[in-house]
Amino acid sequence: MDSAGPRFFDEMTDGGSVRPPYAGLEAWMRDMPAELRTMKQSEAEALFRRIGITFAVYGEGGDPDRLIPFDMFPRVFSGDEWRRLERGIKQRARALNAFLTDVYGRGEIIRAGRIPARLVYGNEAYEKAVVGFRPPRNVYSHIVGIDLVRTGPEEFFVLEDNCRTPSGVSYMLENREIMMRMFPVLFQQNRIAPVEGYPRALKRTLASVAPEKCETEPCVVILTPGHYNSAYYEHSFLADQMGVELVEGQDLFVDGDFCWMKTTKGPQKVDVIYRRIDDAFIDPLCFKPDSMLGVAGLMNVYRSGGVSICSAPGAGVADDKAVYTFVPEMVRFYLGEEPILNNVPTWQCAREDDRKYVLDHLSELVVKEVHGSGGYGMLVGPKSSASQIEAFRAKITEDPDNYIAQPTLALSTCPTFVEEGVAPRHVDLRPYCLVGEEITLVPGGLTRVALTEGSLVVNSSQGGGVKDTWVLVE
Repeated sequence: MDSAGPRFFDEMTDGGSVRPPYAGLEAWMRDMPAELRTMKQSEAEALFRRIGITFAVYGEGGDPDRLIPFDMFPRVFSGDEWRRLERGIKQRARALNAFLTDVYGRGEIIRAGRIPARLVYGNEAYEKAVVGFRPPRNVYSHIVGIDLVRTGPEEFFVLEDNCRTPSGVSYMLENREIMMRMFPVLFQQNRIAPVEGYPRALKRTLASVAPEKCETEPCVVILTPGHYNSAYYEHSFLADQMGVELVEGQDLFVDGDFCWMKTTKGPQKVDVIYRRIDDAFIDPLCFKPDSMLGVAGLMNVYRSGGVSICSAPGAGVADDKAVYTFVPEMVRFYLGEEPILNNVPTWQCAREDDRKYVLDHLSELVVKEVHGSGGYGMLVGPKSSASQIEAFRAKITEDPDNYIAQPTLALSTCPTFVEEGVAPRHVDLRPYCLVGEEITLVPGGLTRVALTEGSLVVNSSQGGGVKDTWVLVE
């Protein structure tokens, strides 16, 4: 296997020897003929195409049916590794929700001087329309996607938090399904924790936050922008797996104190909306007036306790990249605990000293827009040209509040099937933490892989691929 260089931790090999979690894969990898690998890769792509697993990339001609690249070599965590991650992820999800409850209420963390008021109240993701309102069980972010990177055997860092509508869980589920179809013997030889319970857990979580006015079995729906959204496959997949309706804004209407769904049998009251549209489009009477994706009057019903919206409008202020810097402080302030998972060291360009350091070291750093996502609006200094660096220098100088910077981490690598054989490629991990009456985390997540040699950008929107993620049962 090609070497990724001594400064990268390879999750399969450590100092030349195979690490225990990967012991069950070594012979499988070594003994697989090249022609079988090619055949299986083609089989996987055919399955993805037949099932309809797609991810549109905006700016590539608008093709809504682009296949997401799939790598057959699974990523493996030991039971001990996963238990530590699970504790840290749940801790972070609790702290983020406590922060949201606080800043839409009394703002105690701001009064205590632990986080600057301007980062919260001046944030474009802070929704004044829900100030003073408390959603059921004080849960604002019901599906928390926490992006993790690894730099060594024991070194895990949180790269960013996703508190609004984190995508990709359908790929986690379908990756497993396809791997089990193609390599059943491999699953017989290894004890791997299942992930297929996620849709049931998601439905249970959503039902558990039904509003007080719901007096029967909650009616849950998924609200999608429609077929041309990049994650539409996931919206329809989850609706099918949960056995709930997939609706667009035009399928819902407000009458009196409730939200209703149009059906062939007449209107049906909706209790919980798992929305996959941005805040700005939820209700044209409250947010973007020309929105055709939302439901007029929905926010009045929400604020009066007639319907639950998951995740809550305004949850995005907790996953802003400038606010991210303060999540460890949230853990200490609200939970009275030390963070289990560390942040990546971060410079805020809004601070004069930080900005000076960033501008002097642009060629070494990763710079991100504080409201950016999907790998857009970022600079990877070591991989950028002089002109790209200078363009970012001008952007930061013009609008420093809009940028943060982080060191270029030595992301771990995982063996990946490439044209030449097997080679290391950089990976990250997005587990999905469900927050409702209970906090639930299925054992695994979406491993994203940078398929281009040397690339550190794993986002699907930037050409990255996906892998099955195994947690061993010990």
